Amino acid sequence: MSGSYGEITAYTRGIVAMTAPALSAGSTVARHTVQVGGRMYTFCLVAPAELSRRQIGEALAGAVAELRAVDMAFSPYRQRSLVSAMRRGELSARSYPPPLTDLVYRCAALRLATDGWFDAWAGPAGFDPSGMLKGWAIDRAAVLLRAAGIDNYAITAGGDWLVRGTGPRGGPWKVGIADPDNPLRVLATVQLTDGAVATSGYGSPVLDPHTGEPVLGAGPAAVTGPALATADGYATALYAAGAAGLTWFDGSDGYRPVVLAGRPC
Repeated sequence: MSGSYGEITAYTRGIVAMTAPALSAGSTVARHTVQVGGRMYTFCLVAPAELSRRQIGEALAGAVAELRAVDMAFSPYRQRSLVSAMRRGELSARSYPPPLTDLVYRCAALRLATDGWFDAWAGPAGFDPSGMLKGWAIDRAAVLLRAAGIDNYAITAGGDWLVRGTGPRGGPWKVGIADPDNPLRVLATVQLTDGAVATSGYGSPVLDPHTGEPVLGAGPAAVTGPALATADGYATALYAAGAAGLTWFDGSDGYRPVVLAGRPC
């Protein structure tokens, strides 16, 4: 994605980002777009005045390095990744490194929470965490930004957003879910200072885990919540399940549907 993080940025796979009009004083704004594993990631950092440009650059480099590390270690499309080794039966559950254990646990928990509509084990090749891997990678990159002293940021990739704090112009981030048939029309808007918005149904095929067939959804789905990895999985499952998936959200864990079948929830 390219574009300025002003009041409205460029449209990207169903998401428009907006910030409040007040200018953030005494801060440095850094923007960066990078390709990792065939996907474009965009960062907007609003760093405090006490951080030097070198420190900001090092923080950004560390976050990008984490995205690359996740892609190399966990992509099912890389033969030397841990996930590929797991699928070949070369790793037992007892030998999983902690990050792989965490990823497997999250996929299993979401399979249970969505009545099997998110199922990383449904494909013929075995375990495939692709439905939440992008969000999980961004969540991990954001931890490094906070550790470096950057608490105001937005990270986006493929229509999914993770934000914290305030935008370059001050005030909370506002994320608008756009109509795929009319990118200038916003279906719903979410205002966040700490959380994620994930979408599904904007072009990438989604398979029904029960039948293995492509889902012919009536329109996009979007979910908001604390972590992008979980919101990402929920959005994919909601797009596949349709209205039946609304029963998954009782508000107790902070996740809620924003758009279903192209309509605000």
